[in-house]
Amino acid sequence: MAERLKEIKKKTAIAKLNDVPTSPRKMRLVADLIRGVEVNRALDILKFSKKEASNRLEKLIRSAIANWEAKNEENRKELDNGNVYVKTIMVDEGRTLKRIRTAPQGRAARIRKRSNHVTVILDVKKPVEE
Repeated sequence: MAERLKEIKKKTAIAKLNDVPTSPRKMRLVADLIRGVEVNRALDILKFSKKEASNRLEKLIRSAIANWEAKNEENRKELDNGNVYVKTIMVDEGRTLKRIRTAPQGRAARIRKRSNHVTVILDVKKPVEE
């Protein structure tokens, strides 16, 4: 069992992006666009998206592709054939910076500057057996 898991981990490519100064809700909107999509198409989607988070995710996907190429040197043509896809993409909440802004009538209001952590896992589509 453990040996099988090690073999699977050797083939899958993981890329992480920590402490991104964007709220997790805004990042999830962009991450949902590319979940389960082939990587070249995902890069096109991110390139033409107007959201700020798409620039950071595009860079992260490129890093994951480079990690996948390093682990799967013998299967490089799978990337050109369009068989590599975004298996999972997770956006978790990071640290929150708490700041104070002045409010009416001498009060103070709390501002929460949120951040997030993004994890991308790439995998190869299994051939369909008929």
